[in-house]
Amino acid sequence: MRHGPAEDHSESGVDADRALTVTGRERVRAVAEALAEAGEAPLAILTSPLVRAVQTAEIVAMVTGLGKRGGGVEVRRAIAPGGDAARLVHALASEEKKRVMVVGHEPDLSGLVASLVGRFGRGFDKAMVVGVHVPNQGGQPTLRFVLDPRTQKVETADAAGG
Repeated sequence: MRHGPAEDHSESGVDADRALTVTGRERVRAVAEALAEAGEAPLAILTSPLVRAVQTAEIVAMVTGLGKRGGGVEVRRAIAPGGDAARLVHALASEEKKRVMVVGHEPDLSGLVASLVGRFGRGFDKAMVVGVHVPNQGGQPTLRFVLDPRTQKVETADAAGG
């Protein structure tokens, strides 16, 4: 998932401190509700340490009841801009982790999906969710779905260009 819409500048002037806007929070909340309704609520969430990503992860966790289901939000530097999220994703698959949401940034996320599934002909809109199945035995990952943040509709892999 890409973080939701954030303010253009933080009070500190540091990019990593930019927070979600009110509209951004509302969009993330709507996307999280659609994710839950589609039966795709995460069992764990790993997020970039940047404020807008952490806020996005926390909203998804709250809306989907992640804590009540025994899951949590964990900050990982590998998901920060320029990190090695692909290595992290493969490690999670080898540990047989299921339905882990990774909350990060562009262009890293579209690059991550392309590196996993072979190609991904679109960028991530803010608050977009892309579901990818990564086999734990080293098989080829596959695109499962795309949740469009503007419509809150889940497109299957065929409709999403997978």
